[in-house]
Amino acid sequence: MLSLYGTYLLLFEVKMMTLLFFMLLTSVALLGMTTGAHRLWAHQTYQASTGLKIMLMLFQTLAGVGSIYDWVKYHRFHHAHFATDVDPYDYNQGFIHSHLITRLRKLSPHQEKLMQSIDMSDLEKDTVVMFQKKLYWLLYAIIFVLLPLNAPLEYWDDTILCSAFVIGFLRYLVVLHGSWLIESAISVWGLKPGEKSPPDTNAVFILTKTFWPHYHYLVPYDYKSGEYGTYDGGCSTAFIRVWAALGLATKLRTVETASIQKALADAARTKKDLKTCIDAAVNNQQLPEEHYLKRA
Repeated sequence: MLSLYGTYLLLFEVKMMTLLFFMLLTSVALLGMTTGAHRLWAHQTYQASTGLKIMLMLFQTLAGVGSIYDWVKYHRFHHAHFATDVDPYDYNQGFIHSHLITRLRKLSPHQEKLMQSIDMSDLEKDTVVMFQKKLYWLLYAIIFVLLPLNAPLEYWDDTILCSAFVIGFLRYLVVLHGSWLIESAISVWGLKPGEKSPPDTNAVFILTKTFWPHYHYLVPYDYKSGEYGTYDGGCSTAFIRVWAALGLATKLRTVETASIQKALADAARTKKDLKTCIDAAVNNQQLPEEHYLKRA
């Protein structure tokens, strides 16, 4: 109800600057989740300079979904047990479960025990991530709450109601659901069992990297895999390319179609697991310099 009132205010009451500020904060927060928490820290799809890491950490704090460390740990757990009963976001139980119901539940003792085996050593060596983890609630109070809510009142004299309900409640609702879609999107854009080319019986779809979500779970380290049903497109991928061109992002990881073809052939010939064959093919591929400047 609070967000509904915020929507009304957004449409009919807020000043133009508040509307633009709402759009900016929402976009920046989601960028922090997609290019930062997800692609950089959860899957190591590229490496970032310290300055870029700090910027993405601040952006991710604007999402208000918990620290990078905690979010990544849950996300890696999700990938480690994808599509099993242990996966808290198991898409086989439907979108409502993976997007909403699971957020209201605590992990079972069995899941908690398995969670402890998730390797977080890389993030524990990351000073930016650990700084945010240590001071998260202070950063949250300042960056997510105080500064955004104060700006419309301080700088362009909007009302307290518009600031609280639009920049506060409505912004949080939009960013929260955008962040949750990172785990539940496969229920929206992925294939369902029994559909044409289901991933458990036919791997041809990865040749063109269509049916994006299933490709992402096979090759999570490809920086081009978008969070919302796209591959090699979208704002997040574009931003990573811009940062790479500026020298702020390096060692962008992706998979050439030739490597996918080789992996499929090896899997068919040797009967080995497809993911194992893909990883082997990727290790042997030679990406051209500045490959990120070319679309697939």
